[in-house]
Amino acid sequence: MILDRFDIWVAGAGYAGAVAARALAEQGKRVLVLERRDHIGGNAYDCLDGAGVLIHKYGPHIFHTNDRKVFDFLSRFTQWRRYQHRVIANIPRDNPEVVPAHKVTDGRFFLPVPFNLDSLKNAFGEREGKRLGQKLLDAYPAQSQVTILELRQNPDPEVAAIADYVYEHVFVHYTMKQWGQTPEEIDPATTARVPVRLSQDDRYFQDAYQGMPLEGYTRMFERMLDHHNIEVRLGVDARPLLKEAQGPVIYTGQADELFDFKFGPLPYRTLDFKFETLSQDCFQTHGTVNYTVDQDFTRITEFKHLTGQDLPGVTTIVKEYSRAYTGGEGETPYYAIINRSNNALYAKYRAEADKYPNLHLLGRLAEYKYYNMDAIAARALELAERL
Repeated sequence: MILDRFDIWVAGAGYAGAVAARALAEQGKRVLVLERRDHIGGNAYDCLDGAGVLIHKYGPHIFHTNDRKVFDFLSRFTQWRRYQHRVIANIPRDNPEVVPAHKVTDGRFFLPVPFNLDSLKNAFGEREGKRLGQKLLDAYPAQSQVTILELRQNPDPEVAAIADYVYEHVFVHYTMKQWGQTPEEIDPATTARVPVRLSQDDRYFQDAYQGMPLEGYTRMFERMLDHHNIEVRLGVDARPLLKEAQGPVIYTGQADELFDFKFGPLPYRTLDFKFETLSQDCFQTHGTVNYTVDQDFTRITEFKHLTGQDLPGVTTIVKEYSRAYTGGEGETPYYAIINRSNNALYAKYRAEADKYPNLHLLGRLAEYKYYNMDAIAARALELAERL
């Protein structure tokens, strides 16, 4: 490899690496992008499966942002399909605390998520749900969002009981599956922030800009990395080569792996995906259905809802199973487990990285944080400006 003709190296071709690389290339920097996988796009990578369905290999990615600068930047590389994500919770009817009135199918019923005024009607029936909804509207501003903590502090026991219902049927069991925790281990501050919407707005996100790349995420990344100042090399682990870099390095991989786990591994949650191709037009009514009370998996996503792909007679769904990340072959670290002890461990790796002034850690793995796609794109643009 001829490595000394590049001004900046980028390890990783996902959102963090690709956005930074393009922004730097447009400043006249010669950028080398080294990607360990055999494809670009990071965890947002999408591709056609054997049935011709466009799937997200690493789980569903729905773009949403209030950041106009990020939206405008990405819009240079894709047109957008108008799409606003809606999620429902699939709950078994035989739960003794549930009194469903309608929309019951095969012994199960459905609640819009986040919980809203329509969720109340689905859970308690039209008349009772409307009555309870009016109680909420009498106590809090219409169209606002209140937390379980606020509801539990309300002196009206029926209002406080709504908070308990949301906690039990929407939050606690789902969170236990997602994070492998018992109710006692779940951060009370997280529980307190669980929202209830005082409206019938059933959109999962309320950002100003929402949509899906019209031709898919991979095509968007292909255009982003198509610049005469960018060279992309796939199937290359950047770590053994970093000592040869002559200028700045943007590293988007795991910080603990970069330093050979010298302080011990940082804990993550990983996901197992079970893809199923079905000989039918449609499997479910919404793009994502959460299983908040039972089932081993957390949710089912049907991709054709997201992409708008017109492909009669066939559809592909994916079930997600969350478990602890072990670092085993083929595993992907998806979610940093943020707590005081893990943050302290990460701080040791951050201090190690700070010894190298040309090394810049960027992204979910490198910074050990949870970032939405728009947030990491914004951070990549900021870093490119600084460099």
